[in-house]
Amino acid sequence: MLLSTVDHLTTQIGELDRLITRTLEEITTPPGSTVARDEVAGVSARTLAQKLDAVPGIGPTIAQNILAEIGADMSRFPTPEHLVSWAKMCPLTIQSGAKNTSGPAGKGNPWLKGALDEAANAAARTDTFLGARYRRIVKRRGHAKALVAVARSILVIAWHLIGDPDASYQELGADWHRRHLDPARKTRDLVRQLQALGHQVALSPASA
Repeated sequence: MLLSTVDHLTTQIGELDRLITRTLEEITTPPGSTVARDEVAGVSARTLAQKLDAVPGIGPTIAQNILAEIGADMSRFPTPEHLVSWAKMCPLTIQSGAKNTSGPAGKGNPWLKGALDEAANAAARTDTFLGARYRRIVKRRGHAKALVAVARSILVIAWHLIGDPDASYQELGADWHRRHLDPARKTRDLVRQLQALGHQVALSPASA
């Protein structure tokens, strides 16, 4: 009985895999294309999924989910910010007089959000640029907002990978922020931290 159940589930999984492949082919086939579907869409779908799969946190299933929700035509989104805004991943700015505060971004596409949340959670645990981004933000903004920031970065990366046929993911490294940190800005941040602890800070030029 158990073996028959396993066989039944295996058959269903195979059918779902075929349905996903066919759907991806439909998504990546240019409208009105005169080229055979399996020459354009099949290869294109696999290529796009593989390009997304290279991003930390994104696996084959999440790559397929992202493609299924946003499609392969990035001309609908002139900039990555347009895609981020469409996905409701930009926090709203609430203005009251001269004061600006951030509000909730909105619900957006729940399936896309779920895929990006899963990818962000996985990327946050890696020793990569995205993982370092999470660890930098979580210290001052908390876990939830840090994950949203990483998910937003993943969506921006996806926009570039899908929209540019020649683009491929290049890992910047977990130490990218340290290597590109503005020394003056870092100094100001450290001074503010010391002042917040009640210290008086007097800066002097470094000796030659």
